[in-house]
Amino acid sequence: MAVERFEDLEVWQEAMTLTTSLYKELKDCRNFSLRDQIQRSAVSIASNIAEGFERKSNKEFIQHLYIAKGSCGELRTQLYLCKELNIIDKTNLPEMLEQTRKISAKLVKLIRTRSERF
Repeated sequence: MAVERFEDLEVWQEAMTLTTSLYKELKDCRNFSLRDQIQRSAVSIASNIAEGFERKSNKEFIQHLYIAKGSCGELRTQLYLCKELNIIDKTNLPEMLEQTRKISAKLVKLIRTRSERF
């Protein structure tokens, strides 16, 4: 299937799913600064994928994919902090951490593909 829009990218879809899950999970969180930082990191992943795609320059797209990957690492770190502080339900946390790993791996593959073939 040809990718014509950023919405067609599986990695963008997965980033959006994770972001939505985090917003729902943190809706009652009283640690406002950590909650807001987590939400910003999560939103940054999908947003940078979309922004880079819309730039229509392969070099800029790759640059934004690296930024998205960085945000994914930042988010994973914040999720580990949530684990230590018991902020996120322990039954949901392992899946969220795994989602960040999968998204990061897909970003690496997409960066490699864009670097080698475009």
